[in-house]
Amino acid sequence: MSNTLPQIVFPAAFVEFRASVQSGRLSRQRSIYEANRHRIFSFAFWMTDSEPMAEHLSERTFLRAFSISDQPDEEMIDRALIRELHSEADILIGSFCLECQVVHQPGCIRRNTRREQLERAIVQLPHTERMIFCMHDGDGYEHERIARTLGIGEDDSRRGLHQARLRIRELVTAQSYSLAA
Repeated sequence: MSNTLPQIVFPAAFVEFRASVQSGRLSRQRSIYEANRHRIFSFAFWMTDSEPMAEHLSERTFLRAFSISDQPDEEMIDRALIRELHSEADILIGSFCLECQVVHQPGCIRRNTRREQLERAIVQLPHTERMIFCMHDGDGYEHERIARTLGIGEDDSRRGLHQARLRIRELVTAQSYSLAA
């Protein structure tokens, strides 16, 4: 007595339908990736200050997001990036909390700030303030969305943005004085 199972033969229409479903799924995922890849790379770059690391984090972010859902929305992708940043040992972000340090209001701000100075200042911000600054001033996120994504309160998001802007001014002014000297 043999235990051979009958060979299942699928009709050609079913095979074509399955291929079209897979193709449609792939094209939806490709369009989601294309719509979000620059934004995610930008966040990853500002958090790491390294193009290779940002590329690595971007890839892992999309893999994580698509493993959760076939059609992740922007917030799901943002949360996937946050999880990747938390899991990356070299970055050591920990939990998002404000590091409200004393910021001295600069007395004289030069009008001709170079882009390089601004970029250096942003990279020197603490992680939470840097992420809030990039999300709000870089991509126009509302404080409610920033708070949901980072797991902080809306008031903390507002305070973090204010703190980041003050700190950037202080750092740019210090860089301007050092270049002038």
